[in-house]
Amino acid sequence: MNGALRVVLVDDEAPARSRLKELIADCAPLVPAMVVGEAANGKEALELLSTVAADLVLVDIRMPQMSGIEFARHTLALESPPAIIFVTAYDEYAIKAFELRALDYLLKPVRRERLQAALERARGQSAPGREALRGLERAPRRHLSVPERGRIRLVPVADILYLKAELKYVTIRTPEQEYLLEESLTHLEQEFAEGFVRIHRNCLVAKSRIRGFEKSEVQDGEQGWAVLLDGCAEKLPVSRRQWPVVKELATG
Repeated sequence: MNGALRVVLVDDEAPARSRLKELIADCAPLVPAMVVGEAANGKEALELLSTVAADLVLVDIRMPQMSGIEFARHTLALESPPAIIFVTAYDEYAIKAFELRALDYLLKPVRRERLQAALERARGQSAPGREALRGLERAPRRHLSVPERGRIRLVPVADILYLKAELKYVTIRTPEQEYLLEESLTHLEQEFAEGFVRIHRNCLVAKSRIRGFEKSEVQDGEQGWAVLLDGCAEKLPVSRRQWPVVKELATG
């Protein structure tokens, strides 16, 4: 990488961002780097990354609205996702998770020598792997990220009616709109098992949106069923294999 490393700082505490900015300036004579933007949370940072070119993001793990790990997962939807260094006050046990997945981190309070070493490594780093990030956080994401004309559109999971696999994409359906997501339906089912149920090999529906069931055409000599969702006129077929599972929601 030629030239100075372009860095974005993401932390909900302004003094923490100021401290990092000072340390980066201290490191600049040996590791050329400059701060090109700051954000107080993950949503602001994603907006910022649509307007500035960044090679690296230093992001705090614990922030309101969106964790640093969820933020990092959303950056992968960018055309040129930046490298990520997590800044954390986690204990030693949690730090092991970062090390096992080869993800770089800085432990608070950040020391200049440690930051300098991290910046040096970052010059040859690419964005973190999707699988590494997926395995790092147990809590499901609050949003799904969809690339849209050089920006990232965040779709709140709470607004989603269903997720349907079609070819290599998954269609996200909300009451207002549809979006295309390039993720595995199986991984989505695992992540959002508490809020969604599989009704067919290619479709997950939000449990909270189910308002009833309706008999549909006969399937292989047996009566078929379709699920009805609030905010959706479409009637989604339930496979024979999944009906016993879905039926539990109707009778439970």
